[in-house]
Amino acid sequence: MTTFVDRVVLHLQAGDGGHGCASVHREKFKPLGGPDGGNGGHGGSITLVVDPQQHTLLDFHFHPHIKANNGGGGAGSNRDGATGRDLVLKVPDGTVVQTEDGEVLADMVGAGTEFTVARGGRGGRGNASLANARRKVPGFAELGEPGDQLDVVLELKSVADVGLVGFPSAGKSSLISVMSAAKPKIADYPFTTLVPNLGVVQAGEQTYTIADVPGLIPGAATGKGLGMQFLRHIERTSVLVHVLDAAAPEIERDPLADLDAIEAELSAYGGLEDRPRIVVLNKVDIPDGRDLAEMVRPDLEARGFQVFEVSAMTREGLREFGFALAKLVAEYRAAKPVEEATRIVIRPRAVDDTGFTIEQDEDGVFVIRGTQVERWIKQTNFDNDEAVGYLGDRLERIGVEAELGKKGAQAGDPVRIGAREFDWHPNAGEYVSGPRGTDSRLEELDTRPSAAQRLAARKARRVRNEDEMVHMAADGTISTVTNSKLPVLVSDEDDIEGDTDE
Repeated sequence: MTTFVDRVVLHLQAGDGGHGCASVHREKFKPLGGPDGGNGGHGGSITLVVDPQQHTLLDFHFHPHIKANNGGGGAGSNRDGATGRDLVLKVPDGTVVQTEDGEVLADMVGAGTEFTVARGGRGGRGNASLANARRKVPGFAELGEPGDQLDVVLELKSVADVGLVGFPSAGKSSLISVMSAAKPKIADYPFTTLVPNLGVVQAGEQTYTIADVPGLIPGAATGKGLGMQFLRHIERTSVLVHVLDAAAPEIERDPLADLDAIEAELSAYGGLEDRPRIVVLNKVDIPDGRDLAEMVRPDLEARGFQVFEVSAMTREGLREFGFALAKLVAEYRAAKPVEEATRIVIRPRAVDDTGFTIEQDEDGVFVIRGTQVERWIKQTNFDNDEAVGYLGDRLERIGVEAELGKKGAQAGDPVRIGAREFDWHPNAGEYVSGPRGTDSRLEELDTRPSAAQRLAARKARRVRNEDEMVHMAADGTISTVTNSKLPVLVSDEDDIEGDTDE
């Protein structure tokens, strides 16, 4: 028998974008061939699509780690890298995509529904695409962006119009087997059904789907037994049917007590109070079953339930029961609002929105946040001075430097964008072409300790003993002085935390 899996955790890794290429065309009699580095290819994305032929998440249970292809790197002669192949994962109808914290990302209902859960990284531009009037032959190229990496939870909630609930061995699977073409496993012992069963029922011109929820017992909503695993499968149903065993005296159970117990579990699970209910007294063909059904029927009708006496063995009462369900399903469908096509909403950026924000943290670091600036950081090769200078020009062009000045930043102050921390130096004039890979504006020596050295000093100050003080030499060397009465020399006035004692 095929294993039924309705919840899995996927570890997704979209493809990384390929790096751009920094290349110069070289050909005989063409000493100034110009840049010809190609662009890197985009990384492959991962998309989920609803396939009616899929009924379980079993494939993902055995292969939870999924990775898309990376984009190819660019090459000389204007050759672009290959684009990574997108992965399309087929999921059953009714799959809910959510984060591990429970945030719903997508509710996938309907054949063909698609959701791109992990996007591939952009490919970096080659130096041919970066050339302009000032940088005629760029000596650098952009790096490819990393693809999305995340863990998501897939939960399957069966899409059925009618849900059958009741104690084990009440006859739910038997009803589905005679009302539809479904062939569930049926036996005379409790918990025979271990997975939800779905069937399609035809009642006149009306067609609807019916499903049973196995394993409901007292305490199921709090995790007892198997019921908690399958209660989610009745969230989408429009009608709930209580299947009560009319042969309960033979197994020493009371149908009314069974009904109250199941209603208590549905109430504890929540969200099902507005669903219409029907009560089915099953197994009336068994001796004394009809007598018990006639005894409890007035009490059930007094509670407002519509009651049917049926037999899955002789099929007695199933026709009337099937048409009653069809009527309720039709009423529920008619009451639902008409589904409209998804609208594409365009939200232009506000005129005063710069696309980034700047805040100063408790350590004095100016933290810049923004989708565009963080993407530029990922694309920059910090081992190439010309690439760093190009980044500075881009930041100045969108107003980052002007905003840093308004926030009180001084030359040499630490700045963090994404995972990169560096010293801020205002742009000193326009770029002047020079040897490839260099930028004359970055050649001036800076005697101030680097950002990494100052970061190490801040960490050392946090963990030092009360009688220790930190000393940073002019070359950035950090040491501690155990006698707090001795003077402390610090190369940067901003790093002095208090007055020195004689």
